[in-house]
Amino acid sequence: MKINIYYGGRGLMDDPTLYVINKMQKVLEELNVRVDRYMLCELKNSITTLPQTLKDADGIILATTVEWYGIGGYMQQFLDACWLYGDKERISKIYMSPIVMSTTYGEREGKLNLSTAWEILGGLPCSGICGYIADAASLEMSDEYTTLIEKKAENIYRTVNQKPTCFPASNQAVKQKVSVSKNIDLTPQESEQLSQYAADDTYVQQQKEDIQELANMFRGMMNKGPSNIDSYIEQLRDHFSPIPGFKAVYKFLIDNKPLIINVNISNVSFETNDIGKADVECTLTNDTMNEILAGHKTFQRSFMGGEMKVKGEFAVLRSLDELFLFM
Repeated sequence: MKINIYYGGRGLMDDPTLYVINKMQKVLEELNVRVDRYMLCELKNSITTLPQTLKDADGIILATTVEWYGIGGYMQQFLDACWLYGDKERISKIYMSPIVMSTTYGEREGKLNLSTAWEILGGLPCSGICGYIADAASLEMSDEYTTLIEKKAENIYRTVNQKPTCFPASNQAVKQKVSVSKNIDLTPQESEQLSQYAADDTYVQQQKEDIQELANMFRGMMNKGPSNIDSYIEQLRDHFSPIPGFKAVYKFLIDNKPLIINVNISNVSFETNDIGKADVECTLTNDTMNEILAGHKTFQRSFMGGEMKVKGEFAVLRSLDELFLFM
């Protein structure tokens, strides 16, 4: 028989949960049970690979300490990994005993949460221990507590050895009917491999960089589509009507593509490279620009209607409809 212990506390010297699982491990080993202990606080960088260790286990003990609220992050990470990468067929044959000691409030809720989580995963329930221990020394000094822990370890041994039949859990039935979680259609072997990749920080970082590179490449490909800027320049040049003594620099962002118009009395020049500050900055879409160039509306009317956003000197903006006549 093999029983795994997964400890989800912080590993503090005065953690009462450590005392409990030490006693239980000693009793189980005296009963010729092979016991492997996994300290999640020491294996935090490889928690996603730990569901692989369930393969040859007949039973497990999930032990954690409630220090302020809930079962703690390490244990939650382990249960998440079991949900994402664990072999559900194998888990369905494993008995689990929850051990939750509290130095504050919430040991009963913690024990219930562990039992519920394991049942949702498809595993089998087994009786556990929960208790409030303000001082670990009081636990170690009590023969009655020690006897209680030893009896509980013996009960776990009997349950795992006899493999009693359990009634189906309602939360398992509800999960099958209404769960909206995405199922990863992978074999247990593929799930194991995926969990190894997820635990490899270098691999994960490389994947993020590759995804970012692909996103930038596709964004660049989209931006390289047909441009109307050249057509706009031709039409604006053809309809330019200079204002005596007037000078101004306009910067247009047309669907995020820059078009700079430099008006210098009787001359006008165009650039497609962004510049720093301009007298007026106009942001609009291709559709709005096409409407203006077709004479259906003016620059001023587009601004007043909210189709064009403007920053800068509004007196200079009004001159646009005098410089470029389309109506």
